[in-house]
Amino acid sequence: MIGRGAGRTFLFLQGPHGPFFAALARALRAEGAQVLKAGLSRADEREWAGAGPWQPFTGRMEDWPAWLETLVAERGVTDIALYGDARPAHRAAAALAEAQGLRLHVFEEGYLRPHWVTYERGGANGFSRLMDLSVAEMAAASRAAPYDVEPAPPVWGAAWRHAALGFRHHFDILFRNRAYPHFRPHREAGAARELGFYLRRLLVLPLLGPERRWRERRLMRGGRLYHLVLLQMAGDSSLRAHGPFGSVPAFIDHVLEAFAAGAPRDHLIVFKTHPFEDGRERLEAKARETARRLGLDGRMVFLHGGRLGPLLDRARSAVTVNSTAGQQALWRGLPLHAAGRAVYSKPEFVDARPLEAFFRRPAPPDAVAYREYRQFLLMSSQLRGSYYTAAGRRAAVEAAMAKMLDPLDPYDRVLSASGSGEVVLFPPAAGARRA
Repeated sequence: MIGRGAGRTFLFLQGPHGPFFAALARALRAEGAQVLKAGLSRADEREWAGAGPWQPFTGRMEDWPAWLETLVAERGVTDIALYGDARPAHRAAAALAEAQGLRLHVFEEGYLRPHWVTYERGGANGFSRLMDLSVAEMAAASRAAPYDVEPAPPVWGAAWRHAALGFRHHFDILFRNRAYPHFRPHREAGAARELGFYLRRLLVLPLLGPERRWRERRLMRGGRLYHLVLLQMAGDSSLRAHGPFGSVPAFIDHVLEAFAAGAPRDHLIVFKTHPFEDGRERLEAKARETARRLGLDGRMVFLHGGRLGPLLDRARSAVTVNSTAGQQALWRGLPLHAAGRAVYSKPEFVDARPLEAFFRRPAPPDAVAYREYRQFLLMSSQLRGSYYTAAGRRAAVEAAMAKMLDPLDPYDRVLSASGSGEVVLFPPAAGARRA
């Protein structure tokens, strides 16, 4: 029996920390596809775990594009799969796929976290097709193509597992990477610092809980209006590739200066760090220094991690560069200012005025349009599951394989179905930008 993957050869590049790509490759092999992995480090090799042929790249990064082109030609590659398309090695792969008409399968963290992960063709975040689709197009498709909706899936419990897998990944790079002498992490920090950061996540950050909870209780009981700033991690590739700020501290300074100039004097500014923020940039100390300089000492609250929902429920507005957490603000009908390029940066949703004017009088999103847009995402690019837990991987692999083998891009699948009266199941079968 010929499987759905017959005649296809999938080249896997770097994936999310852990065995997700290996599990996905085995599922594709079971469907008759050929798979192989181009590895840049010992961590990639261990996570691949013999799921298919292994092709190590041990050269310098300036030689990577030519090496990759040769590998694609020699192995008859038809598809490239990767996680995080803003990494330098992956930008070269995306350019090669574009030039040769290969299908590029891009995985990312879920646009609608924490219950989903993202799968797209051609690009994600600022490179996504969503950037070029209008809200009107997406709303029309979501209305015209009915689909069976399941309740939100369970929380996959991935936070500590994600940190543990990241620790193991960087441990391998630091202590077991002799065969890859020219490897450099895609983040600016070296492997030793990254390992230390992950160790801090596992051991130190839980100790910050009591202080954070005390600050949250004080904020909630105070009853003052506040604007919530959703910070991203220092190494967030989307922040660097699709945002105007070179660092998180630069963004914090920009926010505080606009808040000082435009916000009512009885309002507070509240910064919330990413749950995995590891202290590498001393964000709170730098924020407090800027706040003192601007006379905002008593009007700033800084929270390390914690639950986002309760903070958004009482906020006056939300501000971010391009964090996926902005979607949670929009879901609540909260005014949102996004300083960078994001898939939700649509005029119907995001207040694009200068931040000073936004703080003075924030404009809410079109709540009806956002719900239709969100439904379109659920019908197309959002996969139920997680990269970091066994149950989450099983769910995500099943959905991802169906989309990768589909001849249509996940967005084209929904757009084409909307004109035919076809019922789209949730999660839908879907998948390709290029056939």
